[in-house]
Amino acid sequence: MSVSNRNDDVADLTCLRGVGPALAERLARLNIERPIDLLFLLPQRYEDRTSLTPLGATAAGMRTVVEGDIALTEVVFRGRRTLLVRITDGTGQLTLRFFYFSRAQQNGLKHGAHVRCYGEVRKGPGGLEMIHPEYRIIDQNTKHSLEETLTPIYPTTEGLQQSRLRNLVNQAIDRFLPRVIDWIPQHYISALELPDLKSSILYMHRPPPDADLATLGTGTHACQRRLALEEMLAHHLSLRKIREQNRTRPAITLTGNFGLRERFLAALPFELTGDQRATLDDIDSDLARTHPMMRLVQGDVGCGKTVVAAAAALTAVAEGHQVAIMAPTELLGEQHRDSFAEWLTPLGITVAWLSGGLTRKAREQVYLAISNGDAAVIVGTHALFQEGLDFHSLALVIVDEQHRFGVDQRLSLMEKGRHGASLPHQLVMTATPIPRTLAMTAYADLDTSVIRELPPGRQPIKTVALPEKRRPEIVQRVRDACHAGHRAYWVCPLIEDSDSIESQAAESTHAMLVEALPDLSVGLVHGRMKAAEKERAMQAFTTGRTQILVATTVIEVGVDVPEATLMIIENAERLGLSQLHQLRGRVGRGGNASSCVLLYRPPLSAMATRRIGVLRDTNDGFEVAQHDLELRGPGEVLGTRQTGLMQLRIADLIRDADLAPYAQKIAGQLLATKPAAINALIRRWIGAGSRFGKV
Repeated sequence: MSVSNRNDDVADLTCLRGVGPALAERLARLNIERPIDLLFLLPQRYEDRTSLTPLGATAAGMRTVVEGDIALTEVVFRGRRTLLVRITDGTGQLTLRFFYFSRAQQNGLKHGAHVRCYGEVRKGPGGLEMIHPEYRIIDQNTKHSLEETLTPIYPTTEGLQQSRLRNLVNQAIDRFLPRVIDWIPQHYISALELPDLKSSILYMHRPPPDADLATLGTGTHACQRRLALEEMLAHHLSLRKIREQNRTRPAITLTGNFGLRERFLAALPFELTGDQRATLDDIDSDLARTHPMMRLVQGDVGCGKTVVAAAAALTAVAEGHQVAIMAPTELLGEQHRDSFAEWLTPLGITVAWLSGGLTRKAREQVYLAISNGDAAVIVGTHALFQEGLDFHSLALVIVDEQHRFGVDQRLSLMEKGRHGASLPHQLVMTATPIPRTLAMTAYADLDTSVIRELPPGRQPIKTVALPEKRRPEIVQRVRDACHAGHRAYWVCPLIEDSDSIESQAAESTHAMLVEALPDLSVGLVHGRMKAAEKERAMQAFTTGRTQILVATTVIEVGVDVPEATLMIIENAERLGLSQLHQLRGRVGRGGNASSCVLLYRPPLSAMATRRIGVLRDTNDGFEVAQHDLELRGPGEVLGTRQTGLMQLRIADLIRDADLAPYAQKIAGQLLATKPAAINALIRRWIGAGSRFGKV
């Protein structure tokens, strides 16, 4: 990608001292291709090397700088070959221990030499020691000053030591920081009371000894927020570019042959809600255009997004085209496969299934059906964009649980479905509602529809929280519900018991329920089971052959059993608010009253108490998401910082949510007045090799 301003796209890495082709290759693994990229390789944490601790004052657990004369160097063989170096300074002594060392190191660390070290002091067999400290031999006759700033610790890669990386960053600061252009208009920075870009970069790499490490650790320092604003801006611009580029590309126009859809809707045992119909109108309008639809459907659990997706799919199938439905997990994919097959097979439509678990022969058969057009609707996981798969005429891609996928993955599937010059339309669904300001940043490449209404007949789920000592009462309640013809989920955070985590495990819970309820059938499903085993367990529960399903959080999305009216969630205090809401949404999918029991291990923390209070007070997923935003730490509405939405280095969409409207306003101004800034910012934060830079 070309960047129009030469100051922000300077010489290659080999202009730095010590960088040859091999080191440049290692740096490329960190997305560092130019010296200026080193300025935006931000530290993960800091160490204080600004003061020297006398050996006599060291204590186990300290990370500090020490120095002394080498009194003894020896190689010992006690289970493994080890180099021991004892240093003294008149106040005490310390042993340096090396398990990996070269002959040159051994010769350099000789008796009488003076050495300065940094590392963690630990208790060893012969007293205090440091294991593999950073060190250097120094001449006592020459003054060697200590560090004047805190020492940054950077993300790195194999074969690239911190000291070497710090040296390169320092070269980049000294030579190239003056060339960095601040593209954000000053009035925005002033309004937010943030420092300028160069000061922020310098502070992050060289914080003073009295820097507030607690604030830096939480990512809320003013310099971090200045950089977070620019990173959010870069990602927002990249998505806006995708959107603009998309509007210049052709798509298969689907003008509305609604005969199949009308037959499908007439066969359903319910009427679509107003929100479902409004969303379908949005989709129909998009599909009739000459450029690819890119629409997000946000909806709470159980609102009927899948029915809307099926109705949209029939618009493409009715005109002789194919539809691909991509799910993030095999379990959710299997649920979609079964739902679509149940709805569409009576209409004479073939639904194919494609996952990584298929045998070679089965996969070849599915590939053939897809390439010759026999399979009109293809449901699958990431296997949908594997090499060797060719679609006959893919007109629509439906992506479920969008936050589990990266933008790159969605675009890869669109490219794979290219039909001549035309790209397929794209419909993206998520049951993880996020506040509008975040959606505008995270989904800037997508138009948005929202389904808030639940289908008629759905009753609110009653949520209660009980301490785990009341488990016997809950077991009795499950027995009564199952004897009354209902079914129950029992969710556990772990698969098997753990020594390190106090948490109820699925396997031991399954064994307990089998013993306690011999008159009922108890199933088990978890992520380590083979796909066929999971499918059998789910099928048995769906058909009623088992009345109770013990499961891990693999059932968080997609499972639809209307007869299930009771859910028990073990160790509810360990799970996030949105995840608890997703799990709760597996019940209440029929016409009967449903309940969710949150079992917890006391004492509850203040945060867990507030979370559980929110779930007791509301069933509205959008309200839950808003509370999650207010209550929780970074990344917990959308998963983590490394969410499929954005690969962020310093910004966090939740913690920095207040910056999102500013990023959007700045993006609009730059797009209108400074087009040169767009590519420069995208390359600065995302890299030239990304799909964002190529659109």
